[in-house]
Amino acid sequence: MGFGTGLSGLQASSSNLDVIGHNIANANTVGMKAGRAEFAEVYASSLGASGGSNGGIGVTVSRVAQMFNQGNIRVTSNTLDLAINGPGFFKVLQTDGSAAYTRNGEFKLDKEGFIVTNSSARLQGYPTDPTGKRTTVVTEDMRLPTGSLIQPRATGTDPDPSRQGLFITANLNSGTQSQSVGGQPVVPLGSDHRANGTAVNVYDEAGNPIPLEVFFIKSDNPGEWYVRGSLDGGAATLFDMGTVTFDSAGQPTTNASLSAITIAAGAVSPGVPTAAITVPPLNIGDGSAAKPFTLTQFASKFSVYDLKQDGYAAGELTSINIAENGIVTARYSNGTSQSAGQVGLTMFRNVQGLQPINGGYWEATFDSGEPIPGAPQEARMGSLRSGALEESNVDLTGELVNMIVAQRSYQANAQTIKTQDQVLSTLVNLR
Repeated sequence: MGFGTGLSGLQASSSNLDVIGHNIANANTVGMKAGRAEFAEVYASSLGASGGSNGGIGVTVSRVAQMFNQGNIRVTSNTLDLAINGPGFFKVLQTDGSAAYTRNGEFKLDKEGFIVTNSSARLQGYPTDPTGKRTTVVTEDMRLPTGSLIQPRATGTDPDPSRQGLFITANLNSGTQSQSVGGQPVVPLGSDHRANGTAVNVYDEAGNPIPLEVFFIKSDNPGEWYVRGSLDGGAATLFDMGTVTFDSAGQPTTNASLSAITIAAGAVSPGVPTAAITVPPLNIGDGSAAKPFTLTQFASKFSVYDLKQDGYAAGELTSINIAENGIVTARYSNGTSQSAGQVGLTMFRNVQGLQPINGGYWEATFDSGEPIPGAPQEARMGSLRSGALEESNVDLTGELVNMIVAQRSYQANAQTIKTQDQVLSTLVNLR
């Protein structure tokens, strides 16, 4: 029995050294979780044996458990490096189509624009609309629009009606004298008319910029201004964009009447616009708490503080940003930003039941329970840190101490076998 007991101790100590060596070897492996050999006593079964008379016959390694505590987060400044701060795993699809889970966030872009690991497994996430709202609860391969231009959008066609058209924030000088002739603006506009004007590019369906000038022309009536648009500086034509009337406090009144304008096909140059476009009325708010007026008439010079519209030209991807909630925002050369998806995370009821495999991945098993999909900062999921990586949680100092203890244990078990051999030799040599 002594030989077997000592041999089991040697095997257990050897297994422990294997685990410690694996931890030390992976001390610099991103997302690696340290293992720990857990031991159990072994007893021989004996019918009728009393509680104190059944001696043990050694030790066995009952389990090599992984420690899923958080590793340190190291900043790398590489946007596609992702660290999970808290619970959760990245879900990836391996080249053979099987699902795997990892804490290693060293992601890259492949030639087709997919976000992949170093072993070409594709990161899984949720498709979203341009504003970042999920369009499905089923994950798919995350792909950035690197291979094509973003489609242009004509002015006045934003899917959200509240963002359609032209928006202006400006002050009109209350001291301006009448600039109309016979009660109406006339062309060509003079320099005093142009002093109260600004310009903005509107876009047709093909993304062609059309420089639209907007002029505010004082009428003969107190507090009333004509709003006119032009494509030639007011030299020959004016678009009637309506009128704005201000009260004595310098705020627009309910008499404001702004209207849409239509720019005919080819009005700027042959083929521009490609087809007639309708520019919605100039948006100056409605005076409510949600949409306060953005035009004023104070005793101060004409000033424009903000001018924007909802159209844009075609654009190429220039950079991306990944937020803590996993939303991937793509920035384009035309100055726009759109959501390109949301990184998904997965949790398990029993992470100790996961099966580790090559490459820093885990696979789900019956013991781990079914994968629980989600996104960063949802339920008990952790948050993401872009431009950072989670380091191995191996405590190198502790592992070196553990290695010394395991070595001593191995030596002590070897001494048990040596002593047993000496005792048997003594018995054999009795005469």
